[in-house]
Amino acid sequence: MKVYNTLGRELQELEPRDAGKIGMYVCGATVQSDPHLGHGRSAVVFDVIRRYLEWSGYEVTYVRNVTDVDDKIINAAIDEGVTTSVIVDRAYTAFDEAHRRLGVKPPTIEPWATHHIQEMLDIIGELIETGHAYAVDGDVYFSVRSDLEYGKLSRHDPDDLRSGARIETDERKRDPLDFALWKAAKPGEPSWEAPWGAGRPGWHIECSAMARKYLGDGFDIHAGGHDLIFPHHENEIAQSESATGTSFARYWFHNGMMNLEGEKMSKSTGHVVGLLEALDEYRPTAVRLVYLRTHYRKPLDFSLDAFVDAEAALDRLWGFRRRTPGPVEDAADAAAIERFNAAMENDFDVAGALGVLFDVVREGNRRLDAGEDAGALTAAYDEFVAVLGLGDDAYDGAGLDPEIARLAERFGAAPSDVDGLLEVRDRARAERDWATSDAIRDDLAELGIVVEDTADGSRWHRG
Repeated sequence: MKVYNTLGRELQELEPRDAGKIGMYVCGATVQSDPHLGHGRSAVVFDVIRRYLEWSGYEVTYVRNVTDVDDKIINAAIDEGVTTSVIVDRAYTAFDEAHRRLGVKPPTIEPWATHHIQEMLDIIGELIETGHAYAVDGDVYFSVRSDLEYGKLSRHDPDDLRSGARIETDERKRDPLDFALWKAAKPGEPSWEAPWGAGRPGWHIECSAMARKYLGDGFDIHAGGHDLIFPHHENEIAQSESATGTSFARYWFHNGMMNLEGEKMSKSTGHVVGLLEALDEYRPTAVRLVYLRTHYRKPLDFSLDAFVDAEAALDRLWGFRRRTPGPVEDAADAAAIERFNAAMENDFDVAGALGVLFDVVREGNRRLDAGEDAGALTAAYDEFVAVLGLGDDAYDGAGLDPEIARLAERFGAAPSDVDGLLEVRDRARAERDWATSDAIRDDLAELGIVVEDTADGSRWHRG
């Protein structure tokens, strides 16, 4: 399996630290406000990478943190005149809903920064003891020049970095490039006791502490958005490796940015499209598909047409599977599996893998139209949509679950199961109970589900 490692800027063979296991740390949400489309892309991209690794047989420990103490959170609380917990709880709920609706699997571990203060203090203490950090008036700074390899991820030479360029200027620093590990307490801000004075952690030390606690030194994959390469990930490496004297993470994955009118989506500028609003407007699986059609490392431009086209593409995918409802006992088509693997193992070329999936659907429909067996292709389809997270959201009980459940209870069908409702409808038609048959059809139509009657029984699709 070849993966692009930002550390080295090249394709490398994926060789885990521990055979058969992968430790993966993904920078999660800073819960200051609702998520935008860019946040959704990062979540989906790394969800698919995780799914593929698991499908390939790896035991994946997937850690995605929550940054719940940060300057931006504090500033948002001040602006609204509320506590930081109000901001955090509201934003986390929005992110959690978005992840669920996008079909993003829950992380193996979801550490919150404020629950790991002691781990941060331990690392800061090690850095002070070894001369890589120093305390000034209750603040603690990392000495960038003490790390001779600083810049190896971002390829920024410290000598070329200008004071004030994305770095706060502070006359108390020994060097303008030095960054905060600990910030002295200020009135009205959350704070914790520390040997050098009460305060709160800097952003970068949070991820170093949580990744180290749950994955250990030299873990396999650290991932996040391209905008985190510098300074966040560069600083994580510097402080972590200076504290331990050993490798922090072996492979660094970074997804491309989501652009709006040619400009990166950013909370700080307000140049965003809300993720929850998009999920209300379009099928969540269609939003997911839009993310997956562009290679994860490339920028992705926002386009309304892309969402409309993705919904049509899903209808083609799901229409094939509904022609052969129920589980499939056939082994998946070997040639299709080989092609799918070839795409995914080439730096997770999901766009290429999608091409294989649509080829399977095209050939499967051809065989069904000709009265031939399509069981092996159907089995391959099931494998691929599971890896990509593109299962029929209504069929799987997501999105329409509450409404379908109510209809199922009313008509005595399996809970949250459209096919169960159609079985009830087929029995009603066989018994010439047209009132029940029409009622099920009409009620489903109100939920955007179109029922078609064929010689082989009823079929359905999203309208």
